[in-house]
Amino acid sequence: MSRISTQVLICGAGIAGISAAYHLAVRQGAREVLIVDERPPLSLTSDKSTECYRNWWPGPDDAMVALMNRSIDLLEELAEDSGNIFHLNRRGYLYLTAREAQVPEMLRSAQESSRLGGGPLRLLYGVPGEPDYQPAHPHRYLGQPEGADLILSQKLLREHFPYATPNAVAALHVRRAGWFSAQQLGMYLLERAREHGVELKRARVVDIGVREGCISSVSLDDGSLIAVKHFVDAAGPFVTEIADRLGVELPVFCEPHLKAAFKDSLGVLPREAPLLIWNDPQFLSWSNEERQLLEEDDSSRWMLDEMPAGAHTRPEGPDDSPIVLMLWEYRSEISQPLMAPPLDPNYPEIALRGLIPMIPGLEAYLGRLPRPILDGGYYTKTRENRPLVGPLPVQGAWVIGALSGYGLMASLGVGELLAAHLAGSSLPDYASAFDLRRYQDPAYQTALESWAPSGQL
Repeated sequence: MSRISTQVLICGAGIAGISAAYHLAVRQGAREVLIVDERPPLSLTSDKSTECYRNWWPGPDDAMVALMNRSIDLLEELAEDSGNIFHLNRRGYLYLTAREAQVPEMLRSAQESSRLGGGPLRLLYGVPGEPDYQPAHPHRYLGQPEGADLILSQKLLREHFPYATPNAVAALHVRRAGWFSAQQLGMYLLERAREHGVELKRARVVDIGVREGCISSVSLDDGSLIAVKHFVDAAGPFVTEIADRLGVELPVFCEPHLKAAFKDSLGVLPREAPLLIWNDPQFLSWSNEERQLLEEDDSSRWMLDEMPAGAHTRPEGPDDSPIVLMLWEYRSEISQPLMAPPLDPNYPEIALRGLIPMIPGLEAYLGRLPRPILDGGYYTKTRENRPLVGPLPVQGAWVIGALSGYGLMASLGVGELLAAHLAGSSLPDYASAFDLRRYQDPAYQTALESWAPSGQL
């Protein structure tokens, strides 16, 4: 058995663990930081993401908006430092509705996100004298509009988004939003961290030693026994499994989430399009024969039920790429995480059908969808859909997890926050909103009873 020592051992080489290592070593000057993972970096859930980001979040307070604003600040800073090696853009999120009854709620939620720090909200009716709508540049991320534009003119929508359904009556274009390459960002952070002494070890944590209430050692499946001062649980979907070994119960659960990609050989979705989200619940359109077949089978009858809002899509890759992503969480189910999440072969067709009301041109692919690529990961979530970042109730143990479907966009902000906790640096005002100790506050527990999940797409 080999025995070594390190000041900080991070369990998990996903984007959260890598970001924590980067901030500890590069920004805080920490030495002896070791990342341990049995899989290659960024290969479990981090590379299964939509790779999008936004600062547009609901309340009840401004903690999520503040965290995301800080994380995006850091993204933009790193993009400048690296020559934008991870292809950051600010095309925005475009939420569309065809229901007049949805517009007041869209306005109310937009006003809330704006008030919490998301930026100014502009109402565009398409009349003389109002501010001009500024289209997003497909590749720039600096010098672009802040806040959001609520477009209430079908004429403006047809002018700027002619590929969207003419039935759309309103659209909210969130402007401090877009996407980037998760793999490129993660590897850039890892390379910078390694330049500052961070090491990466391919192994699995099998035991965590605690002596007199303090972290003392970590055993790996290769026989190594590592003396440690600080242990960081950054195990993604397995964050609760690792915490259990410390005798700590985390209020976290997992939902499998899938993503499909296909070649848009017909060019239905322009390459400069933003992330497009259908904001309306819907019933899928089926032929009479399809409907009868679905009705006869208990395992498929649910496809005839009303489906939730949130089908979304975006172009993927460089300007000459034909790839389009399709995502829609129409059935959220809690499950135990597996290294290889189960894939639903029906997902690509259902996601395609869910997008057709928003982008009618996609109907051309019904029954002839080019062979899609299907993959998936997990949303690791707390009840209120806020992360866990900070100390665990074992001295020297820390957690950075429960990053749900926003792990990439939040990664730099939570990595910085975890590093500040561990280094004893000053903490931002939002730190307590993501600390595990929030659940010890009776007032917080009471508030959760009436608190809707926050900002899940």
